[in-house]
Amino acid sequence: MTQFQVGRLVGYSASAISRIERGQMRVDLHARLSLAHALGIPPERVSGFPVPVGPVIDTVADVPVPDEEDAMRRRTVLTGALAAGTAAVVGTDTAATVPPVPLEDVLFRLPSGEPAPLQALATRTAAAREAFTAARYTRLGAALPDLLAAAEATRDAAAGRARQQASAILARAYVLTAELAAKEHSDAAWVAADRALAAARTSGMPVPIGEASRVLAITMRRSGRSAAAVRLLTHEAGGLDPAEARTGAVRTSLLLTAAYSAAAGRDRTTALALLDEAEEDVARRPDAPGGLFTVEATRAQVDGYRISVHNALGTPDEAVNVARGLNVGLMPTAERRARAWTDTARMWHALGDGTQAFAALRHVEQEAAQEVRRPALRALTSNLLYGPTRQPGLREFAVRTGAVPA
Repeated sequence: MTQFQVGRLVGYSASAISRIERGQMRVDLHARLSLAHALGIPPERVSGFPVPVGPVIDTVADVPVPDEEDAMRRRTVLTGALAAGTAAVVGTDTAATVPPVPLEDVLFRLPSGEPAPLQALATRTAAAREAFTAARYTRLGAALPDLLAAAEATRDAAAGRARQQASAILARAYVLTAELAAKEHSDAAWVAADRALAAARTSGMPVPIGEASRVLAITMRRSGRSAAAVRLLTHEAGGLDPAEARTGAVRTSLLLTAAYSAAAGRDRTTALALLDEAEEDVARRPDAPGGLFTVEATRAQVDGYRISVHNALGTPDEAVNVARGLNVGLMPTAERRARAWTDTARMWHALGDGTQAFAALRHVEQEAAQEVRRPALRALTSNLLYGPTRQPGLREFAVRTGAVPA
């Protein structure tokens, strides 16, 4: 079998299979079991212990993992988000009524899909994007499996220009999948980001390529490869016209993500230079909201990233004036507003001001109730709760958001 044929069976690109074979790409137990199933290898040879016979999607849930606490931390929101319950179908975000499906299983075993008209598929993808930007992750997770299956089927059945357009839509669906996975630091983000970039390059369109490159760089940064993420992002940004509204907006988002990636690697000079470059790009053209999945190319977004960059650099005191001057209400999506308040909460927490940190967390809850229940936010809430200063209402908040048991 070729690398392409193996990849098609398990949902990886040929290049990803090549990296796995060369030992350059780490895969988790779910991926190893999927590869074993596809290649007819006894599952115990890749897991190290007996695994019940049957399809991988039916057995993975019964396989113990080395660190159950870490697995729970990474999957709590994602498994809830991917439960395709009746409530999610009708547009609410209450708990699903059927057992949740792990994201990794969805990616490796998409449901069967039928080709759809491009306009209808684009409309569904736009609705999925709206769910993400509104921080309705349960609704997004319920929609993603069928959306991905339909987009894959449409791309495979198309030819010529229609195939390019279908590939662009498929790339954007996988970008959303990677964004959702990244919310929980799930290894599934690697798979989704790799597929997004492969589909985007097939489309040949600079905007999807930029969007997919951004989510791939985020997964690289989260795995400790900050310098490589910066190189990828700056390379892609260098090929985009900063004066053109659509490509310029993508360029700005790439620069902002590169700045944060550099800060995560403690490269202060590069991080601040990239922030300044993004700010110059925004000043040269009108704000361009609506074109990207999570980052709007506006001055408010640059300021929001400046706060997160200083947090990552360990210099939160340098972000105080930025935070005080930031009008979070100018950010057009709930997800971005919640992100800005999250970074502000982290800034105040690092500075030892629990009162203002808790006030910022309350804003996160007001903007996006599902966002404040993410493990990172629950950990911050727990730190405040057990800190030296007693905050009125904090314990109730901690119970309500799942940071501590009721």
